Amino acid sequence: MVTTESAPTGWGTEQALFAALDDYIDTHDAAPDSLIEVLHRAQEMFGYLRQDVLVHVAKRLSLPEARVYGVATFYHLFSLKPRGKYEILVCMGTACYVRGAEALVNALEKQLDVEMGDTTADGLFTLSAARCIGACGIAPAMRIGNDVHGKVESKHVRRILRAYK
Repeated sequence: MVTTESAPTGWGTEQALFAALDDYIDTHDAAPDSLIEVLHRAQEMFGYLRQDVLVHVAKRLSLPEARVYGVATFYHLFSLKPRGKYEILVCMGTACYVRGAEALVNALEKQLDVEMGDTTADGLFTLSAARCIGACGIAPAMRIGNDVHGKVESKHVRRILRAYK
């Protein structure tokens, strides 16, 4: 099923995207056990895992749609909504939580005018939470793109975000 949503820059038309995804699926012989690899490629191509893309993958891999949706929603790296240019990943692990991660989330939500899991209106940031980002020694910590910021206090949020605008 092809929708009228626009394709991410650099991949071509919707039909070309689905054709390229089909080619990728064919390299895996449309094997059901290639689901995670196929979902990664689909997300890379479409920007996120839209419903029509999930249905297409399910049909091509001969899997129930519920199974494909279940995998797509289980793993943190998959998204069913468009993501911003930068993902802000706030660590909510024990060390970060007891050292102020909740206050950090509140400051980010206020500064960005979004709730956890949402993307800013300008498409620049997506605010997400993680169980742990492996930065316990510098808690509370957050990652923006590939950059880790540690010992972040609410008063630091505006300055940190400004560097990404």
